[in-house]
Amino acid sequence: MSKRTGLFSVKGILAAVGILFSTLVTAQGQASKQVVDKIIGVVGDRIILNSDVQNELNDAPRRGETLPPNANCIIMEQIMLSKILALQAERDSIPLTDEEVEAQLDMKIRYYIQQFGSQAELESVAGKTVYQLKDDQRPLIKEQMLAERMKNKVVSGVHITPTEVKTFFEKVPADSLPFLESELEVGQISILPSASKDVDDYIYNEMVNYKKQIESGSTTFDALAKRVSEDPGSRERGGLYEINRSDKSTWDPVFLSTAFRLKAGEISLPVKSNRFGFFLIQQISRRGDNAKIKMILRIPPVTENELKEARLKLDSVHAEIEAKKISFKDAAYKYSDDENVKNYGPYVLNRDGSTYVNIDALDKDMVNTIKDMKVGDLSRPVNFTNDQGKKGVRLVYLKSRSEPHRLNLNDDYAKIADMALGQKKNQELDKWLQKKIPTFYILVDKDAAGGCPSLLKYQTTENRGF
Repeated sequence: MSKRTGLFSVKGILAAVGILFSTLVTAQGQASKQVVDKIIGVVGDRIILNSDVQNELNDAPRRGETLPPNANCIIMEQIMLSKILALQAERDSIPLTDEEVEAQLDMKIRYYIQQFGSQAELESVAGKTVYQLKDDQRPLIKEQMLAERMKNKVVSGVHITPTEVKTFFEKVPADSLPFLESELEVGQISILPSASKDVDDYIYNEMVNYKKQIESGSTTFDALAKRVSEDPGSRERGGLYEINRSDKSTWDPVFLSTAFRLKAGEISLPVKSNRFGFFLIQQISRRGDNAKIKMILRIPPVTENELKEARLKLDSVHAEIEAKKISFKDAAYKYSDDENVKNYGPYVLNRDGSTYVNIDALDKDMVNTIKDMKVGDLSRPVNFTNDQGKKGVRLVYLKSRSEPHRLNLNDDYAKIADMALGQKKNQELDKWLQKKIPTFYILVDKDAAGGCPSLLKYQTTENRGF
């Protein structure tokens, strides 16, 4: 299992394989994938396809990752390991709720929307809607989350001492130490004020008028959506979406209940969502828990009065934090309107879940806010616009900022300790696998096994391949 204990050359691959989500984004829309797929591995009742490995190999360079010569073996081994862990998690009845899976899917979707620039561009590249992407990836995300929880259970008793950290670092050849770009830890406490009742009423009445225009035949739903909808992900498609009744983390319950209550061709009255704005919904068709709909989104604009009230509230929060009456983290949980805080905390996250991010992971408003801040500074309340186009106010906290440098114990002790702990956990995981592998039915394709000797240790059948 030596490949899993490497330090730097395979780090990007291991992070990427953690959830093979980006594979879907590029592979779905690529006409180049014309070879007949084949099964190259079986773990229990789960199969591994050649495309699972090849798509990840093709996608890694797009993420800026340099692949080692045996990258296909590393990826294959990680996929097999993930399936073994997930199956054992099911044997052990490790809990995982549908809501947790949906939250993880949402986080991945938001990350890729940010990477591609818009939901429309993501869907164009993938050749599927966001909801089809979610449906395709839901089983894989669930498997990966179960695998991670099983792994955490196996290694929960593993700890590291300062002496072990120092010994670990001293064994790394000097020419293998990576050069680290500047990284930051940035948190936020945000308030998204609601528009006034007068503005809400105005938008509602406008949307009632849209409904009348469509039903009278003076215009079409498509034409109105393209002209007035404030949802960039569907505007150019005339508001078209495919939705699932269980997708409550993406849509408000009132939106879903309205959409599934409609008959084919029927248009709803305006529906208010505190998270987004007002929706006008038309059902196109429905099959069970899936429906095809069109929608128009209008976001009631907040005025300077609402933003001023939000700033005053955050001024008080700022004073509490500065007076050390409450920590930044606790204040975020108490006051922030950001729905991700409850699940992921108040800090901007890297794709692997780390709070250390490059500056290009931050939105433009935040980059402008922190440019003159020092480590430990908490900004005064500043205006911003979120991914859904809603205006708000936030406090920004710069927890740390590193200068570009070679990895060293003085500046990077926490990172090195994590690496040392990771290696020790992998060793513990190896011991666990040696006991567990014989309890699973595992078969590896003879061609894959021939090119990757490290896979042979997983084989539990008499036939060496198929």
